[in-house]
Amino acid sequence: MRFRPNPDRGDQLSKRLIAMLAGVVAIAVIAAGCGSSSSSDSTGGGEESSSSSLTKAEFIKAGDAICLESNEALEGEANEFAEENGIDIGKPTTEQQEEVVSEVVAPAIREQAEGISELGAPSGEEEEVEAIVDAVENGAEEAEEEPSSLVEAEGGGPFAEANELANAYGFKVCGE
Repeated sequence: MRFRPNPDRGDQLSKRLIAMLAGVVAIAVIAAGCGSSSSSDSTGGGEESSSSSLTKAEFIKAGDAICLESNEALEGEANEFAEENGIDIGKPTTEQQEEVVSEVVAPAIREQAEGISELGAPSGEEEEVEAIVDAVENGAEEAEEEPSSLVEAEGGGPFAEANELANAYGFKVCGE
């Protein structure tokens, strides 16, 4: 999904931006939840994935189910944040959209990813899963530090690589 805010037009936060961001969060949930262990590396690299008894097809099915659930949760969190901070979701400014990215989206990516760490990558798929994890973490860091990189992006912005890897891996919902 492509989104380029236009403050004169009054782009809707709750629909287009949230839909794009929800897909990113869902990728993070799946990718980082695939048996990653924590790392002290501030760049987010150096994650190690462990194997699970899930087949690749089961893993993708479970991941896509989590993506659907995460989409709804993120929309609710963003709308709640907007309400609490007096943001008109029908006409948010670019600055307000960036605030949602840095205050809601990027932290949600990190938090949700950590919360699903009990999944493991399918046997033999650890390197592919780790590549997705690294791309998501790098994207989250960039979005948090420079939210305009996501708000003003064509395509997935800082998450373009993660989206591409998730799609190539076979996800049907994640990475859209």
